[in-house]
Amino acid sequence: MQSSNYFNGWLCLDKPEEMSSNFAMTKVRRILRTPTGYVGTLDPFATGVLPIAVGEARKFIRFIEKSEKTYRFTMAFGKTTDTLDKNGKITAYTDNIPQKSSVLGVLNKFLGETEQIPPAFSAIKLNGKRACDRVRLGEPVELSPKKINIFAIKVINEDLPKYELSLEVTCSKGTYMRGLARDIAEELGSLAYVKTLCRIKSGFFSLNNAITLEKLSEIKDTHKMKAILASVESPLDDIPALYLRSEGIAVLRNGVQFRMKNLGIISSNVKIFDDINKVFCGVGYVSDDGTVKAVRMCNR
Repeated sequence: MQSSNYFNGWLCLDKPEEMSSNFAMTKVRRILRTPTGYVGTLDPFATGVLPIAVGEARKFIRFIEKSEKTYRFTMAFGKTTDTLDKNGKITAYTDNIPQKSSVLGVLNKFLGETEQIPPAFSAIKLNGKRACDRVRLGEPVELSPKKINIFAIKVINEDLPKYELSLEVTCSKGTYMRGLARDIAEELGSLAYVKTLCRIKSGFFSLNNAITLEKLSEIKDTHKMKAILASVESPLDDIPALYLRSEGIAVLRNGVQFRMKNLGIISSNVKIFDDINKVFCGVGYVSDDGTVKAVRMCNR
């Protein structure tokens, strides 16, 4: 069974602009007075979906970290900055402002699995120190290309000034929209930076169901919290379920493995439920020979 703590589950936060993801998470922790964690760092200037793991949900962050994300952002051509966004220092200008039809003509080149060099101003760690912190200290930073996957990309607003274009992108974890804007501009012989950025979806979580910090403060001590918090297991919808008797769950909690026949599940994580009251008890793993072991279990 899950902890008796009232606040266990997932909160879909609409992160405000000019606030770090960690600070936003800390704000939630202070409001709910419950331990929290978060999934998928958003740049401080970015807004939108920031999944917050509350209480017991923190144990299951790693099972959803690789979920695909969807962003909407506006790129501005004609100059670039050291951070590749609006908050950075301008480092170069160009008079080459591509036609929007030219941009549309190159977008398909960025679809599928490719490699992207992350922006120097990023949270990627080099020998234990974030790349962005090294840059601020004047240290040289050279990041290796990372494999990314862009599943969809489209123009969403053409009614903008000549030098701006808004895109919607669905992509894999670790894809930087600032890097994508840089690369699109480079493909066209131009320069660009990201003017606005909003994450509208992160796996199970959508901006349509997100809550602001202000609204959370208003309802934290009311019955409305039940409707706001998603259950601990909700984002784990791609993991098959396994229902066990209470004795089997107790064995797993004690770190003991056991074998089951004819499960129909092999080499896979499983969501473990009590077969009587259907309560989520944690995540296990079923090996090829039917051996079931605990991976991460909820408190009793």
